[in-house]
Amino acid sequence: MRVDLHNHTTLCNHATGTIDEYLLRAIELGIDVYGFSDHAPMNYDPKYRMTFEEKASYEKMVLEAKEKYEDKIKVLLAYEVDYLDGFISDEVMKSKVDYFIGSVHFLKNKNDMWGFDNPEYISVYESKDIDTIWQEYFDAIEAMAKLGIFDVVGHLDLIKVFKFLPKKDVRLIAQNALKAIKKSNMVLEINPAGLRKPVEEQYPSKELLELAFELEIPITFGSDAHSVAQVGYKYEEVTSFAKGIGYEKCIYFDNRDRDMVTF
Repeated sequence: MRVDLHNHTTLCNHATGTIDEYLLRAIELGIDVYGFSDHAPMNYDPKYRMTFEEKASYEKMVLEAKEKYEDKIKVLLAYEVDYLDGFISDEVMKSKVDYFIGSVHFLKNKNDMWGFDNPEYISVYESKDIDTIWQEYFDAIEAMAKLGIFDVVGHLDLIKVFKFLPKKDVRLIAQNALKAIKKSNMVLEINPAGLRKPVEEQYPSKELLELAFELEIPITFGSDAHSVAQVGYKYEEVTSFAKGIGYEKCIYFDNRDRDMVTF
């Protein structure tokens, strides 16, 4: 079964294409379960997400598509929620969705925040110790997991996006975060978006997925599509990668309940 749970819409303000176009492409590719998980609204960084006023229309559009294509593909409704202390919305977290992806896109820098996957902030990498940055990132992932409110961890090692890599063994940096993910019963997504970024590697790395496998953390897949051309991106490559680690099954969700299927 082909599962793709991390995909966006134009409401995030940095994607193109209609919901129908995404789904028709997914059907063409033989995807069985397709989730829309656009960036949830919050009172921070409004440029790259829907507004609270658009939330209802987003849910309506996805649910209408779910009904329209129900005989061809299983459509799921979700949100990708930024873990940012003080900004996680109760309104969002009370939404009736199939799952929530928890992601970290921002870290503290002195008295401010910086969007480490935004090219505008590359200079910050050059002004701080790289191992410190990586540890701060995985500390944030750990804190997010410990909240116990999310279903899926989005792009686990996104911090590598611009190829500023740590000197320290990444398994030591990430081990507490992965243990927290396991304890919170979260699912780890394998996300190929990094293959189209400067790092040219899927999230997570081989070393981190091997550690996740040892911890028996389940996986899912999400192409993180922001355009129709990215639907199902590198699916064969990332599923082969997962099988090489030892995984044979993946998770999808229905009203927060999980189903495990062979991929």
